[in-house]
Amino acid sequence: GGPAADGSWAGRAGGGRAPARGTPSLLAAAARSPASHGTEERAASLPALRLRLDAQRMPVALFGGGHVGHALAELLARLPVALHWIDSREGIFPAALPAHVVCEHSEPVQGAVASLAPGSRVLIMSFSHAEDLDVLALCLTRQRQRGDMPYIGLIGSKTKWATFRHRLEARGFSAEELAHVTCPIGVPGIEGKEPEVIAVAVAAQLLQARQSKPSSAA
Repeated sequence: GGPAADGSWAGRAGGGRAPARGTPSLLAAAARSPASHGTEERAASLPALRLRLDAQRMPVALFGGGHVGHALAELLARLPVALHWIDSREGIFPAALPAHVVCEHSEPVQGAVASLAPGSRVLIMSFSHAEDLDVLALCLTRQRQRGDMPYIGLIGSKTKWATFRHRLEARGFSAEELAHVTCPIGVPGIEGKEPEVIAVAVAAQLLQARQSKPSSAA
């Protein structure tokens, strides 16, 4: 595994265009398929794509293709991680990614939560607070029903989390359920707001929790 053969990530700064035909990656296959556009076919094709992921890799679901999302995806692609990268916008993903990275365009973005691999560590950093809240609410619902998401992380400040917490309490989530959310994310003590610095802190936190076992589904 690893990045593209030349070590580069095409289209990172402004969102990659659709890959050229023949690109040997799951992203290329997904970009040429109607399944990458949030349709019913998507749900049918994703399990087949996931079968190609290395079973020994830690499953991570990343919601958001912004600057931090790109930096984090680039770093996670070099680690023992099976990455499922989701965004509601088109033209976001790089054109070339390794086979253990699956990209999905999902509209609405929270529609992808149901198809995440069991045991996924979830990172939420979409372009809007509204999307973040919807994704988080469905992740907590899935955790309530199936108990198979050992880590749910939300990017943002303590102030953002306080606001989200109140809104989620209003939706019926308990204090115990909300305690399962990590916000802010990243190991403490790493200063800096550059996307690459945040990515290192978040990846380190995921690796620290790598031995966590998903609880049994009800």
